[in-house]
Amino acid sequence: MTEQGVTIVVLAAQRGGLLDPLAAEAGVTHKCLVPIGGRPLLAHVLAALGELERIESIRISVEPGAEDRLRPIAAASGAPAAFVAAADNIADSVYAAAEGAAGPVVITTADNVLLTPAAVRQVMDRLAGGDDVVVAIARKEDVLAAHPQGQRRFYKLSDGEFSNCNLYGLSRRGLGLAETFREGGQFAKNPMRIARAFGFFNLVLLRFGLVSVDSGMKRLGRRFKVRASAVVLADGAHAIDVDNQRTYLIAAQLLDRRAA
Repeated sequence: MTEQGVTIVVLAAQRGGLLDPLAAEAGVTHKCLVPIGGRPLLAHVLAALGELERIESIRISVEPGAEDRLRPIAAASGAPAAFVAAADNIADSVYAAAEGAAGPVVITTADNVLLTPAAVRQVMDRLAGGDDVVVAIARKEDVLAAHPQGQRRFYKLSDGEFSNCNLYGLSRRGLGLAETFREGGQFAKNPMRIARAFGFFNLVLLRFGLVSVDSGMKRLGRRFKVRASAVVLADGAHAIDVDNQRTYLIAAQLLDRRAA
C-alpha cells in the first residue's frame, strides 16, 4: 500500500472554449458557475472532495483568466484548491494539472455534482493497492433506480450494461492513458473514438457485448502495459452529471433528495 498523497484534478474549462447553453441561460461565464441546489456546480464537487483524507492538492483546470471567478467558490469550500491553466483538449489539460504531482491522480469534472467522498475513496484505494488505471462505473439498473431518465446510453458488456461516472484514477505510470481523451470524452456518443483510442477490435468486442468488465479492463491493461481495473459504484446517481437541461433538473431533484 502506497502512502503517497493523491492529487485531484477537476476539469472545469468550457468544452471547445464555447459558452455552455446552461451557463448562457443562467447568465454566468462558465457551466461550473451555474447554480444548483443553492450553490454553483463546482461548489458541490469541492464539498465532496473536501471531506477526503490523503489529498496532496486539488487542482482546478480552467481557461487562463477565469480563476478570479472561481476563486471565491474554492475559498468558501475550505478545500486545498489551486488553479491550473487548461489546454485546448482534455489530455493536455490533465497533463498540465498533474505536472509535479508526486503520487497518483484522480480526475473528475466540475459538473459531477452528485459525486460523493465514498466514491472517490474507492478509486483512491485501488490506486493505493497498486492499480495504474481505475475507472468508476455504475450498472444500468442502479442508474435507473436513482432516476428512470438518469442516463440514456450504456455500454453493453457480457455481464451487464454500464455507464461511466466521470471519475478516474491514474498512477504516475498510468498517466499516459489521458491521451485516450485527446479527442474528447463521451465515448458512448462517439464509438469511433473508442476505435481510435483503444483499437478497432476492442470496439467490436464492446459493440457486440463480447467482453465483461474484468476482461475488458485486462485487455486495456495489456494494450497499454498497465494494471487496470473498474470500480462498480453501488449508487447509480454517480453516473448522472449536469450535461444539459434534462440532467440538470434530474441532478437538482437528486440533490434535494439527499439534503432531505
